[in-house]
Amino acid sequence: MDNLDMNLVKEKIAPRFRTEGILTEAVPYGSGHINDTVCLTCDLGSGKHRRYILQRMNDDIFKKPRELMENIMNVTSFLRNKIIRNGGDPDRETLNVIRTVDGENYLVDEDGDFWRMYIFIEDATSFDTVEKPEDFYNSALSFGNFQKLLADYPAATLHETIPDFHNTVKRFADFRKAVEADTFKRAAGVEKEIRFVLDREPDTHVICDALAKNRIPLRVTHNDTKLNNIMIDNKTGKGLCVIDLDTVMPGSALYDYGDSIRFGASTGAEDEKNLDLISCDLKLFEIYTKGYVEGCGGSLTEQEIRMLPMGAKLMTLECGMRFLADYLQGDVYFKIHRPEHNLDRARTQFKLVADMESKWDKMMSIAEKYI
Repeated sequence: MDNLDMNLVKEKIAPRFRTEGILTEAVPYGSGHINDTVCLTCDLGSGKHRRYILQRMNDDIFKKPRELMENIMNVTSFLRNKIIRNGGDPDRETLNVIRTVDGENYLVDEDGDFWRMYIFIEDATSFDTVEKPEDFYNSALSFGNFQKLLADYPAATLHETIPDFHNTVKRFADFRKAVEADTFKRAAGVEKEIRFVLDREPDTHVICDALAKNRIPLRVTHNDTKLNNIMIDNKTGKGLCVIDLDTVMPGSALYDYGDSIRFGASTGAEDEKNLDLISCDLKLFEIYTKGYVEGCGGSLTEQEIRMLPMGAKLMTLECGMRFLADYLQGDVYFKIHRPEHNLDRARTQFKLVADMESKWDKMMSIAEKYI
């Protein structure tokens, strides 16, 4: 997407939303790579001001922004009502969409770009990295609480903003096609990695089959459970609000939990070349498991809790599979910063999967403790 013209934002875009006060400042904001984000400051008089987050949505990635915004409006309205009933602060504990002057929940400008606006959540911060175990625990509590609040939401009514995002059966089929096509003649150099995936085809069916056979429930899932998608209250240090709801879709709680373990409990970076540095830290695994189950507040079934380790393993395998497929296809999806970057990423994921398999009994016993 092109860089934003701040004059365009101030003169043509911001005035078309129902903001309060007089707009005094518009500055780029945050570290996101998908949407273009601006922080607006409005003067309310008497030394007071109000801030808003304005975003230009990336419709290259999200092909149906109208459906995406319908998801967000429905989920945040549901959350707002729950938070009010629980005695919380709905202006800080969920995203609040600001409507346009025409009463719509998004704006389409003259160039066909889609824009939306939220109330800025004051006195809260998001962090890009886990600095201490307590951060990981608090993120688990927050995503678990998000799951608890939405436990009775009719998940099947949500749109899939990215179809088949965690359909691991389809992901495996796509991977096999990439291997067979071998467009860039790279398969011969990665036969070991390809065999690692092919040997685990049965795993790719586990969660999909459990959902299809109603052994685990279909739930509202966030699908991007990074630490920086939680606003942490500056005063209490506790998780306050889950943000970035673009990928909210129907799915399994195991997806959100598993992806958190994939990056949060790994002892090394996602693209670490020295695989001796990559393992699943069982202490962090247990910290997150404890926090997530507590946050869910009894809303998870016994079967879901027993399958938490499989969620961690399968989300890690899926990610490695996607990295390796992209490497075979010429690095067309994930941005790379060096040759074989996607191959390095795939190898770290596969090392993490193998390490989880070596610790499987311990992971299962940890999960059992929280039933």
